[in-house]
Amino acid sequence: MSDYRQLEERYSLNVYPKRSLVLVKGQGARVWDEQGKEYIDCVSGNGVANIGHGNEAVIQAMTRQARRLMTCSGIFYNDARARLLEKLVGIAPKTLTRAFLCNSGAESIEAALKFARFTTQKTEIICAVRGFHGRTLGALSATHNPRYRQGFGPLVPGFHHVPFNRFEKLKEKVSDQTAAVLLEIVQGEGGVHIGGASYFKQVQELCRDRGILLIIDEVQTGFCRTGKMFACHHFDLQPDMLCLAKAMAGGVPMGAVLCRETIRLPVGTHGSTFGGNPLACAAAHAAIDFMIAHGLEKQAREKGHYLVNQLQQHDLKPVREIRHLGLMIGIELRTRVKPYILKLLDAGVLALPAGRTVLRLLPPLTIAYEELDAVGKALVTVLDEK
Repeated sequence: MSDYRQLEERYSLNVYPKRSLVLVKGQGARVWDEQGKEYIDCVSGNGVANIGHGNEAVIQAMTRQARRLMTCSGIFYNDARARLLEKLVGIAPKTLTRAFLCNSGAESIEAALKFARFTTQKTEIICAVRGFHGRTLGALSATHNPRYRQGFGPLVPGFHHVPFNRFEKLKEKVSDQTAAVLLEIVQGEGGVHIGGASYFKQVQELCRDRGILLIIDEVQTGFCRTGKMFACHHFDLQPDMLCLAKAMAGGVPMGAVLCRETIRLPVGTHGSTFGGNPLACAAAHAAIDFMIAHGLEKQAREKGHYLVNQLQQHDLKPVREIRHLGLMIGIELRTRVKPYILKLLDAGVLALPAGRTVLRLLPPLTIAYEELDAVGKALVTVLDEK
């Protein structure tokens, strides 16, 4: 065992299912371990590295900002923060005109839940079966999987879970105390399940008719991952709040809640020490500019189809179904996925599970076609083994 592994084993609170390698370097869609072995990264920090590892535009922006000002409390105005707020509203669905900046996806969900309850003065939140929204207490209450929830009760009351993509089941759960509906467009952790256009249209109409806030969680699907800047653009959704994080700042921890004008809170009712700090804001501004300048929406669409088409040319016996939107790909197997993920690791490809039987691929959107060919070849070899 390497010294670095020993140190983590000795001092880290061991809450992660570790793989047996130490990653020390990344560039583009590739990472290297401490022995110098190279891997194609289809994990991307769990969907963070949309613009690739070591993106020069982000590095330069952070370097410039670090020399000027790295931290600035929200009680002061700041130039980097102001520019990013304008940028976010400019790329968001047209109903979203304000933003709260934070540090992670779970924080963005927590903020949205607070905002919903304060704005509506109601307490109940409707969420989806298989939905995943984070591990802090409020976000965990919105998350469905009992495996994540066990041992942490009592959770926050007022949360209801209904089957995903089944409008009538959701409608049945609405009451006069329903503050918000919280949904993902694509359930990433839940198995890469994609909602239907008619489902989302009906949910949006119901929310408008009943004065319920529609919160869309795009922590993983945001920033071009699905072939649009935000996955809600596929269905022309106009949510009341949009929760963002992961790929937002090119690898720097950052989150946001984009809000309708009607979402207003009095001064002092919410905040974040590091939320909207100038360093993260500069990184996010550069990352978003890079996504737009390099057409990453189009790249995600075309590369997702390219890789999935490669796989569909083969009769892979363990595969039950392949689901994807852009470069968010889920391969559902007829058996447990872990052995296949470990075989891919040996073949030089890093991949994720999404539940016990779904293999999830979240490569950088900048991945080259020859790298996609290598990923496809490795998948076919591993999944075609007798």
